[in-house]
Amino acid sequence: MDYPAAWLQGASLGEKIACELRLQIIRGHYAPGTVLSENQIAADFGTSRSPVREAMKVLSGEGLIRLERMGAVVIGMSPADMEELFDVRLLIEHFVVKRLVRKDTAPIAAALERLTDKMEVAFKHWDTAEFSLQDFLFHETLVLEAGHTRILHTWNGMRQLILTVMLAATEQRFSMKSTESVVTIAKHRTIATALMDRDEERLVSLVDDHYKDTRNAVNDSVLSPFRGSVLQD
Repeated sequence: MDYPAAWLQGASLGEKIACELRLQIIRGHYAPGTVLSENQIAADFGTSRSPVREAMKVLSGEGLIRLERMGAVVIGMSPADMEELFDVRLLIEHFVVKRLVRKDTAPIAAALERLTDKMEVAFKHWDTAEFSLQDFLFHETLVLEAGHTRILHTWNGMRQLILTVMLAATEQRFSMKSTESVVTIAKHRTIATALMDRDEERLVSLVDDHYKDTRNAVNDSVLSPFRGSVLQD
């Protein structure tokens, strides 16, 4: 499996299969229109069809596949789908940072700094999985600390999809020896500092700027194969 094993501790077999298939779909290894056979996937994973069905229900709920008899057809994520994912993330983070400035932000900002330090270490060791995870946890910390049940519920519904997109984008950036990750680290630090200062206006501006850069990075990496296939069609 290519999906990081450390991220799968405690996961059911169906969840593990879903994580691997999700990653391959986001990477573009399973192109839109590809037929996924329950029997073939079960054979690949050395299991019965029951965990495969569990995985396919999850991916269908995320809009990545369309269920068919004895299998599924890959839908994937188009540029419009990815844009909508970023739209929702941006709405959530705008809301949570405005909520967080009313709290004692010192411990939250300190936690964000620690996560950013881990991102920096991961970058130095060229560890894509660890960099992606710490980047993801930075943003998840903002959501968790906001203490809003419905926002958290919405976030959890997209959690695995967001994490997988971040992993695929980081893999692409690292493979191209891109220095964009250095900029990402610096921007995370500025967000932590603005939170410490309870500067709501600056926080919102920084979140906007960060998501603009992230959208561009995903468009240039994860979505480039999709765009190429569309042009060829």
